[in-house]
Amino acid sequence: MVSPARLAFNYILMSLARFSPSLPFKLWLYRRMGIKIGNNVSIALEVTMDVFFPQLIEIGDNSIIGYNSTILSHEFLIREYVTGPVVIGRDVMIGANTTILPGVRIADGGVVSAHSLVNSDIEGFSGGVPARPLERS
Repeated sequence: MVSPARLAFNYILMSLARFSPSLPFKLWLYRRMGIKIGNNVSIALEVTMDVFFPQLIEIGDNSIIGYNSTILSHEFLIREYVTGPVVIGRDVMIGANTTILPGVRIADGGVVSAHSLVNSDIEGFSGGVPARPLERS
């Protein structure tokens, strides 16, 4: 699937990025892994990006990824594995502790509430397990 050397390289960069207090350094590390990151993106501490297929992740301009979130572009299942691009649009806010699964697109301007599981495309204000549209009160 992925060479052990590339996997080790990505893992080291990911480990450094997860705990780096320097946002410019963190973004540089993610970009070195192959993640496409727009301008003015903020990624909180302890965010985990896919180490097997980071090149399938894209984050648009002015987006924010909350603390301890996970973005996966692969999923190993019992009898198969799934890969798919994860596209996070522009001006998106991802709440803390959110998990985003492979093959998901979050539309421009989308908001995902904390502790959500995003397993399908979403737009607007969404949240829950699995994430679904929510009404603002």
